[in-house]
Parts: sequence; C-alpha cells; structure tokens
Amino acid sequence: MLNLLAVVAQTALLALLAPAVVGYVRLAKARLQGRRGAGLLQPYRELRKTFGKGMVIAETASWIFHLAPFAIVGATIAAASLVPVVSVTQPADQLGDLFVLTALLMLGTFFLALGGLDPGTAFGGMGSSREMTVAALTEPTLAVAILALALTTGSTSLGVIAGSVLKMPAYAIGPGHALAFAAFLIAMIAETGRLPVDNPATHLELTMIHEAMILEYSGPYLAWIEWAAAVRLTLLLTLAANLFVPWGMAATLAPAAIVIGLVAIVIKLGVLGLLLAVLETRVAKLRLFRVPELLALSFTLALLAATSSFFTK
Repeated sequence: MLNLLAVVAQTALLALLAPAVVGYVRLAKARLQGRRGAGLLQPYRELRKTFGKGMVIAETASWIFHLAPFAIVGATIAAASLVPVVSVTQPADQLGDLFVLTALLMLGTFFLALGGLDPGTAFGGMGSSREMTVAALTEPTLAVAILALALTTGSTSLGVIAGSVLKMPAYAIGPGHALAFAAFLIAMIAETGRLPVDNPATHLELTMIHEAMILEYSGPYLAWIEWAAAVRLTLLLTLAANLFVPWGMAATLAPAAIVIGLVAIVIKLGVLGLLLAVLETRVAKLRLFRVPELLALSFTLALLAATSSFFTK
C-alpha cells in the first residue's frame, strides 16, 4: 500500500507542477528578452479557460480524433508514473523501466500525430509528418542517452540508476556522462516541440510542426493536449535532473528525506528551466532542413556516451 501511495503521490506532484514549470520558463524567457511577462500561474488560468470553452470539430473528423487527446494524456501520465521525482525508491520500477518509458512517450507522440492527420487538413498533415520525422530521431536518442547511464550502473530501472549515481558519485564523472547529458538535452528540446525552427520567408515553420497538429482541436480536447505537453516537458526535465544530477533525492521514504528531496527537485527544475529559457532566447533560429542534422548529432553523442560507458564500466 505504501508503494502504491508513493507512486501516486510522485505522479500527482509531477502532473500538478507541470503548468507552473511552463509558466516559469515563459517568465524567464520574458525577463531575458526585457519584457515583464505573465506570472507562474498563468498556464493554470489558460487551462481553466480552455476547459470551459466549447468545441468546434471538423465534419471529416472520425472517432480517432476524439480518442487521441485521452490516449495522449493516458500515455503521458503512465510515463510520469515511472519517473523518480523526489525519492530514488521508485516502486514503479517493478512494472517498467527505461524501455517502457520510451515506448509510452512514443505512444503519446503517435496519437498526437494521428489526431493531426485525422481531419485531413493541410496544416495537420504537414505538422504530423514532420513530427514523426523528429520523433524517429529523438525517441532513440533519449533511450540511448539513458542507456549510457544504465550500462554504468548495471540496471535499466530508472530508480536504480538514480540511486546508483547518488551512492557512487564517480559514476557521474566522465566523458560518457557529459555526452549523454548533452544528447538528452538536445533530444528533450525536440521532443517537447521547442526546436528553434523558423522559415525566413514565411516565419511559420515552428507552427507547422507542433501547433499544426493541434490546430483543429479546441475546448477541453485542446486543454487536455496542452496539459499533457506540459507534463511531458516536466517529466523530461525531471529525468535530466534526477538521473544525471540525483543529489538531494531521498534515499528512503522517511518524512525528513522526502522534504529535502522535494526542495531539491524544485531547485533543479528551476535551474534547468532557466537553462532552457536561455537556450531558446540565445540560440539562432534554424531552418527546417537543418533539424535532421541537429538531431543526428544528438544521436551520435548518445552513441558515443553509451560506448564510453561500456568501455569504462
């Protein structure tokens, strides 16, 4: 019972904290650009407002269009339940590991693209096709980057990986760890639809990847998808924080350790969110045809990290 409660509590924390993380990144970007920006709670207000709106659904939409938002949310929450958030004691390791997490993330991406394709619009089809091109490179990169840590620690269970690095800091020192973190960061930016893509002629390429897929959604369906996107971003930031820099995580489920772990994850999410905001405001825009090259670079870094971890094990 205690194990089930730990999984539910960490998953709920991740899900409830997700809009605030998005608001924090937006606020940091605004301040870096010399603007005041909206507050941390603005995404919650936007979700509440969107949930209260009516829906306009295309006549060409089938049952797939109606199913997709719930499938995306379900896959994302299931993936979030596998992530160690506050404690390295992750009972969900008994049900899934690195490969299950990757499969769940890919399942959410699949339904997101399928929902964009279903109405048969030009924007949705274009966005979905490009999203699958990006996902074909980002999903393996995320898996291989974490696999580099798994080769060092001897387990593909996420909680065990975090616990091993926490107990043996030497695991986190080396070129393989640094290469894996760089690869993971690049893939995370692409996986969450935050690639710095722009077309000098139309300035619409960014909306043609992620935003185009959800262009036909409105009302509660759109709110579910936006909330799932926020959870996915927070999930990946948490993985980056707790697998690569697990210090501060609770080694047990003792109340004092849990409080320290909670403070630690908030601080680490703040640092990583600020880093993400800096990258998004300081990195030059990319043309679409440069995206495969960038993602191929991240995959190469992940492979080098796995190779380095294998030989230095």
